[in-house]
Amino acid sequence: MQIKQVIIAHKSRDRLSQRWAQQYAKQFEQRGCQVLMGPSGAKDNPYPVFLASSSSPIDLAVVLGGDGTALAAARHLAEVGIPILAANVGGHLGFLTESFEDIEDTETVIDRLFEDRYAIGQRMMLQAAVFEGSRHNLEPLSDRFLALNEMCVKPASAYRMPTSILEMEVDGEVIDQYQGDGLIVGTPTGSTCYNASAGGPIVHPGMDAITVSPICPLSFSSRPVVIPSGSVVSIWPLADLEHDTKLWTDGVLATSIWPGQRVDVRKADCQAQFIILREDYSFYQTLREKLQWAGARVRHINNHRN
Repeated sequence: MQIKQVIIAHKSRDRLSQRWAQQYAKQFEQRGCQVLMGPSGAKDNPYPVFLASSSSPIDLAVVLGGDGTALAAARHLAEVGIPILAANVGGHLGFLTESFEDIEDTETVIDRLFEDRYAIGQRMMLQAAVFEGSRHNLEPLSDRFLALNEMCVKPASAYRMPTSILEMEVDGEVIDQYQGDGLIVGTPTGSTCYNASAGGPIVHPGMDAITVSPICPLSFSSRPVVIPSGSVVSIWPLADLEHDTKLWTDGVLATSIWPGQRVDVRKADCQAQFIILREDYSFYQTLREKLQWAGARVRHINNHRN
């Protein structure tokens, strides 16, 4: 790709990621690139300003932090098709990011970017909006919200631990009513995150599918399901006297939902694009490394493989 303008985002209040962001900015500027740099975090969102202030196309985003920093970049940059190089600098688990060792040699990394020596992984995203009344009403009440990992409908209260009662439809057909802590509607990318913690399935990111997982349901018969990516998931809060039900996108509060309203979640019309530098990248290897899958307590040798 031709690189003329670059976003560099670093994890807010993290000195290590900020230092590496400055180092990358210096290297890009030495090659004649314009750099837009800023912090990204719960209280810092540089992307709307970057996108609104730029008069020329932005070619690339280098995002230094953890998975949360990468998720924020995807929600804002997927719609405009900007590829993201996300690196685990100052982060923790790093499912979505390149390892620190792979980006430590800044000159080599930038050479590879200018010479197109990398792969791009396309990641499915979800979009959601709030509607009034039946599914025949297609006029949204809210903005459109994007998520790379999951849309979550669950209550939130400062004074107690509320329980939600939610009804779920798929393509207009009622599937179940859930009483519990909420529902997670996720992507294959998000299947290793909150969805996995709630007992949902791990889905390969190469698949086009949507997962729906109840969070701590009060009925043992409420189980996670995997549905086609072309489906529309509609969620209705049925009892919310104190207006506690919220829609969360990748763990970030999006909006509130009243009884009588519904949230429609579907596959987004855009995809996140992540740059892959690792030549031997394997999703299964990532699972083994990040989830520390070590097999049985007593390790058995498999000589038959050879």
